[in-house]
Amino acid sequence: MAHMTTTPVIEPGQDRTMILNMGPQHPSTHGVLRLILEIDGENVVRMMPDIGYLHTGIEKTCEAKFYQQVVPLTDRIDYLCPLTNNLCYVLAAEKLLGMEIPPRAQWIRVMLNELTRINSHLVWLGTHALDIGAMSVFLYCFREREDLLRIFEMVSGQRMMTSYFRVGGLALEPPLGFFDRVKHFADRFPEKVDEYEGLLTSNPIWVERTKNVAYLSPEDGIAIGATGPTLRASGVDWDLRRDMPYSSYEQFQFKVPVRAEGDVFSRYMVRVEELRESNKIVQQALAGLPEGPIKAESPKVVLPEREKMKTQMEALIYHFKIITEGFTVPAGEVYQAIESPRGEMGYYVVSDGTAKPYRVHMRSPSFVNLQALPKMCEGRLIADVVAAIGSIDIVLGEIDR
Repeated sequence: MAHMTTTPVIEPGQDRTMILNMGPQHPSTHGVLRLILEIDGENVVRMMPDIGYLHTGIEKTCEAKFYQQVVPLTDRIDYLCPLTNNLCYVLAAEKLLGMEIPPRAQWIRVMLNELTRINSHLVWLGTHALDIGAMSVFLYCFREREDLLRIFEMVSGQRMMTSYFRVGGLALEPPLGFFDRVKHFADRFPEKVDEYEGLLTSNPIWVERTKNVAYLSPEDGIAIGATGPTLRASGVDWDLRRDMPYSSYEQFQFKVPVRAEGDVFSRYMVRVEELRESNKIVQQALAGLPEGPIKAESPKVVLPEREKMKTQMEALIYHFKIITEGFTVPAGEVYQAIESPRGEMGYYVVSDGTAKPYRVHMRSPSFVNLQALPKMCEGRLIADVVAAIGSIDIVLGEIDR
């Protein structure tokens, strides 16, 4: 990528335009994103995103790991919603194995995924508002995010890279007091969302900077392959939790927020409404949580309980073999998609019948949604580029992989 700094890929179209680099070290790009802009005065004539500065080779690394060792790698694809990536990957592996997951594990997965969606949206809202000049909202959002990180740490031992989901269920039964802590958060969170809206939704400066800015038509959104709030804010009613349910989402009642305006303000409102709907799903999961095991009955795949290892020789042997040799997965290929905070996150996993995946590919929504940025920005002021970037909520770790 070093050659890009001396040889721009966009040449000025006429004497009055100039090429401007925005990034990769720019505070509003939320990572190492470089935008090559051709500008005519204050107007953007053309834009080209330049990515790859954060490439980690995670997809290739997966091929050298046992199936259960891939889970910590998925945390690092999108570090703001690691549990979402955990879920998508383990669902793909479980589909290859033909494994049935106990209801209790499925409901806890849903609960934690919606808490993760809230966590991700809080980071988005705080940083997006900060980009546009609203400083107080950042402090408010990170106040609630800290509560969520403590919840994740309580259940997994880690604040961010949780690696809590496993092929076959969950790593551990949640500790004593965990569900009480989640309930305490869910009960008071709606009033916190009211505070965010009180600071922004009717704020004349916020409205001026976001309404009728960075328009994306539904036709362009579909053609590009955009998903999630970016597409739903353009009037396309599509959410995988409802339309292609997984992990027992069909048992939950929730609305899919949709707005038709297709601008920055609409994308803001869709996500704010999603904060409220995700909180309702968490409350439903708490109220109806089934009893039972948190792991599937599959001794050759799922690690046995510690107590069994103390008294049963087979359990000790299976534990040793799974840890040292992994477990084999029937040959085949599968694509599993779920609704991440940014849109459709998909995992394509190919098995050759061994204990390591032959191929793992992530269909990341940030990578696809980023392609909508030139549509949003070309023909508009350069000052609106910052608002447009924030409105699609990209994570560069997920884009570059």
